[in-house]
Amino acid sequence: MSSWLIIITLILLLIINIGMLLLLHWDIRKMTNQLEEIIENFGTNELVRTNTHSKSLIRFAAKINQLIHLFKQDQQYTQKREKELKQEIANISHDLRTPLTSIKGFSELLTDPSLSETEKKEFLAVIQKKIDNLTMIVDLFYELSQIDSSDKQLIMEQQFLDQTVIEAMLMFYDDFENSQLKVHVNEVVVCPILADKKATNRIVINIIQNALRYAKSYFTINLIEEEEYVRLSAINDVDAFDRTEIDRIFDRTFRLDTSRTSGHLGLGLHIVRQLINKQGGKVVADVHENEFRIDVSFKKWD
Repeated sequence: MSSWLIIITLILLLIINIGMLLLLHWDIRKMTNQLEEIIENFGTNELVRTNTHSKSLIRFAAKINQLIHLFKQDQQYTQKREKELKQEIANISHDLRTPLTSIKGFSELLTDPSLSETEKKEFLAVIQKKIDNLTMIVDLFYELSQIDSSDKQLIMEQQFLDQTVIEAMLMFYDDFENSQLKVHVNEVVVCPILADKKATNRIVINIIQNALRYAKSYFTINLIEEEEYVRLSAINDVDAFDRTEIDRIFDRTFRLDTSRTSGHLGLGLHIVRQLINKQGGKVVADVHENEFRIDVSFKKWD
């Protein structure tokens, strides 16, 4: 009797194990079908699901879903970068073509024998200005490539931000005179900062050039000493600005002047953010009514 009981028990255990194996096989097949559907329709948000109670299979499904999620993230990032790259190529084409077209046009005009010496000088001045603009464009793109390069190392040393601001402002004295902007710089002495000299100079210059490009009537720079940072606060009035776009102000493809008739690149503030982030600082921008403000915080020198 006991032997029959053992045999029946073994048969029941065998049936149970076979049943579990069949359920496991069915669940794996179901997961495989789900994967095939996900591969065919990868744009959907479907994930692999399982009804099994097997911890190993549940963990395996979770890892597959994690891989799908990471792959989709990478795919979205790639699509975004491709879109940005196309926009950058379009921007570069426009920014190079505009001054080149002007140079070509004025060069052809210079061949006119009826031109007076005064007119020739005026045309040559325009050509020189356009050449300077082209040089600036090339320099900006070279600088951007250097920033993105891992080989480019910043030399973090003691710098005097107040002196850098004054020297940069003097460099643009004639530009401020021509633009008729009301300029104010609070000439205060602040403690030194820990920064790269060239990078700090570029940050200040880009902020000044941004104001020269968009300010309507005034431009103010204030230096504020804080506990851990020295903050450069630049303020200027602007034309009507869509505040919803303020978060995009540092994007390399963003342009406030969508018509781009000025021929200026939209890389200035993007470079500011890249450089200050590399130095352990921070930058924020805001606009209230028609007043634009950008705050760049540099780490203090210990």
